[in-house]
Amino acid sequence: MSTPAAPARDVFAWISEIDAASLLAVAAGRLASVEDAAAAARAILAVRAAAEAPGAERPADYLDIQPRLRAQAGTAADAIHIGRSRQDILATVHRLLLRDRLCDVSAALLEVRRALVARAQEDLHTLVPAYTNGVQAQPTTFGHLALGYDEALARASQRLAQAYARVNRSPLGAAALATTAHGVDRGRLAALLGFDGPEENAFDAAQLAPVDIGFDAASAAMGLALTVSTWVQDVFAQYHHARPWIVLTAPELLTPSTLMPQKRNPVALGRVRLLAGEVLGDGMRAALTGHNVPSGVTDYKRYDAAETLDRAARMLAELLGVLSGLRVDAEAALAELGAEFATASHAAYVIEQEAQVPAAQAHAVVSALVDDARGRGVGSSGVGADDVGRAFEAVTGSPWRGDAERVRTAFQPGAMVAAARGTGGPQPRELDRMLRIAEDRIETDSALLRRAVERLRTVDAQRERALRALAGT
Repeated sequence: MSTPAAPARDVFAWISEIDAASLLAVAAGRLASVEDAAAAARAILAVRAAAEAPGAERPADYLDIQPRLRAQAGTAADAIHIGRSRQDILATVHRLLLRDRLCDVSAALLEVRRALVARAQEDLHTLVPAYTNGVQAQPTTFGHLALGYDEALARASQRLAQAYARVNRSPLGAAALATTAHGVDRGRLAALLGFDGPEENAFDAAQLAPVDIGFDAASAAMGLALTVSTWVQDVFAQYHHARPWIVLTAPELLTPSTLMPQKRNPVALGRVRLLAGEVLGDGMRAALTGHNVPSGVTDYKRYDAAETLDRAARMLAELLGVLSGLRVDAEAALAELGAEFATASHAAYVIEQEAQVPAAQAHAVVSALVDDARGRGVGSSGVGADDVGRAFEAVTGSPWRGDAERVRTAFQPGAMVAAARGTGGPQPRELDRMLRIAEDRIETDSALLRRAVERLRTVDAQRERALRALAGT
């Protein structure tokens, strides 16, 4: 089930909504006359309507919006600005832009996780190589790898949700940093904009939080980008081989070479990787913008973190396209496993059990066997029972008396995977368990996001009705 995202609004739209909330709180506190409040409400609606006309300018600075309100309602428009400052407006816009985009990125990430888990289920038990230090290490299954990436992406969803909770506190009513004597209800301001409550300390709310709250959201996107870039590199590595076992099949994911007719370049992977790098760069910009800047200036009250989240959403859209056009070539994966010795550690375990020798000695026997087989140009699929006996006697000086056929079988990838016993391994029972956990976790995260978005939409509708009622429209 698709998870709806909150509609992302620009700076002008959010300043208009902040004006509406401010005016409603002022009216509720009887800090302006009924007539001025009504005139100011009509001014907000008129300025908004004018900005929504085709080709109209949408100013992003309250200093450019305030004259438009005064042009509509005269001094009555000043009721909107009671008990606040451009400082807390900037801080509030910052949070609202982040909140929209955290919802967008969270929704996009859930779609990616659904696609990844679906791919895991399709090839849950398909044997594939896994690598350490860039070298084939052990056999596993594609489902095991894909579910591992879902674990990492689930943590990214958690970080986005945690960032959302910290973002969703209201600076409005803090004024410049110490509130005012007007006594505007900051709790009411927060509720009118869908925040969970006001940021407690007014100085922090207006002057400190814009730096770390912005970087908090940006860093959640950066962590996500790190996982995405690792996944892209793992797929890219397959295209170094004449027969990759992960292939992109959708034509829009590939481009031909202008010189070499045989080439099909996986350009979609490059697009995802570039966007991941840009997310990391944007996030660092969000940190450096606030670095060594004293409180009270506007240098750090920019929207770099919001731009980081926008790029993260585009990265996830590209990644979803890649997952939709990805195929696992099971035969190619098995051929790569058979050409190497990724099962050697399991063969050493079986020798240890069969011959009742120390683990280090069994390891040495298999190491010698592998060296001999490689010297003869033989992979693990070509190891015979006689090879086991020769290697054992060469290393230990004793004749082999165990079941050499069992050792030979241990070199088969399926045998090693089936023998796994640890929690979280690639054995069928564990894969089935982890698949159910992944599916349940996605639904839990989807429900959490859905509730947050529905609440924001409800608050938006309530605020609009209240503003129109105040305006008498």
